[in-house]
Amino acid sequence: MTSSLRIWRRMVMPDPIRVHRYQSLPEQGPKVLFFSGGSALNKISRVFKEYTHHSVHLVTPFDSGGSSARLRAAFDIPAVGDLRSRLMALADETVMGQPEVYALFTHRLAVDAEPAVLQAQLQQLVMGEHPLIETIPNPMKSLIQTQLGVTQARIHEDFDLRGASIGNLIMAGGYLNNQQQLDPIVFLFSRLVKALGEVKTTLDASLHLGVELENGDIVLGQHRITGKETDILPSPIKRMWLNKGLRNRMPTNCAIADDRKDAIETADLICYPPGSFYSSLLANLMPEGVGASISANPNPKVYLPNLGVDPEQQGLSMMERVVRLMSTISGDKETAGPYSVLDYLLLDDAYDYGELDDALLARLNVTVIKTPLITEKPHKYDEHLVARALLSFV
Repeated sequence: MTSSLRIWRRMVMPDPIRVHRYQSLPEQGPKVLFFSGGSALNKISRVFKEYTHHSVHLVTPFDSGGSSARLRAAFDIPAVGDLRSRLMALADETVMGQPEVYALFTHRLAVDAEPAVLQAQLQQLVMGEHPLIETIPNPMKSLIQTQLGVTQARIHEDFDLRGASIGNLIMAGGYLNNQQQLDPIVFLFSRLVKALGEVKTTLDASLHLGVELENGDIVLGQHRITGKETDILPSPIKRMWLNKGLRNRMPTNCAIADDRKDAIETADLICYPPGSFYSSLLANLMPEGVGASISANPNPKVYLPNLGVDPEQQGLSMMERVVRLMSTISGDKETAGPYSVLDYLLLDDAYDYGELDDALLARLNVTVIKTPLITEKPHKYDEHLVARALLSFV
C-alpha cells in the first residue's frame, strides 16, 4: 500500500540558495520537463544545463516546413529539425570535438548552388573528406558518415539539397537505418555528444497538424499555420488536431509511449514554455496520454507565456491562452488524474501581458508569480533569469 504526503514551503523567487545548490551540483539537479517545439527554447536550454543535467525536452515532430518538408515528403518520417537543434543545445561543450560536431549539425548547404555542386559536397561528407567532418574524432565521425551514406543512397537523384540542414540529413539517415524509429538514433547521438539532458519527440510518428479557423477554413500543415513561411492566417484558430498527411482532413491520434508517460508523471517540475502557441506548445499536449500523465503528477506546473507577437495567438488574450492551454490538457476527462494541470503563471514583473482576470485565475486555482525575467533586450527573456526562476519552484 502506498500513500502520498504533500509538504508546503514558503517560496522565494528567485531562490538564491536553491539556485546555488543546483549550479554547484548540476549532475544532481532536478528533473524539469519542457513541452517544447522549435528554436524558441534553445537558448534557455543551453543555459539550463548549467543548473541540472536531468531536464527532459519533449519536442514536436510535426514540423512541415523548410528542409524538413522535403525529407518528410521523401521518406514519410517525423520532423527531425527541432530534435537535432535541441540535442545540440544540450550537448556537453567540454567534450573533445564538440565544436566541430555542432558546426556540422547546424550547417546548411547553399541555397543558390547548382545541384551537382551540392551532390558533390554531400559525397565529400559521406567519404569523410569535407572540411566540416575531417576534424571530428572517431567513433563519432564514422557514425555520422554511415547515417549520411544511408540518406544519400535513399534520396532520389532530383532531391532538392538547396538549403538542406546537414544535421537533418544525418538524423534522417539514422531513422531509415533503425527500422523507421527515431529513438535509437537520438539515444546514440545523445551519448556521443554527452547531452546534459534528455531529448525525445512526444510521438515517434509521422503526423501533421490541422486547424479549423473561426471563419470555417481548414488549414493543414504546420508551415501554413505559423505565419512565418506563408501569410498570417486570415482568421483566428478555433480548434486543432493531429492529421494524417497534408492533402485531406483526416483527424487521428496516437498514444505516447510508456517512457514518455513515466517522464511526465515523475518530473519535479513541468514547464509550458515560450514558442508558437499552437504548433509548438499545444501540439505537444494533444497526443493520447499526455493530459492524463500531467494530471497524475503532483508537482508544480508552470506556464511561461510568449513575449512579443505570435501570429498563431491572434484573437487570444492572455487569459484565453491560459484557458485554452488547460482545456487542451484536460480534454480526456475520463482518464484525468487527481492533480492540477497548471499551478503557476510565471510573468516578468514589468512586461505588459494584457489584462489578467484575478477572479478567473482564482477559480482555476492558478497563482501568478511576477519576478524580473527580462533585461535590456525588449521582447526577449533573459535565459539566466528564467532558469533561476523555474528552479526556484523545486
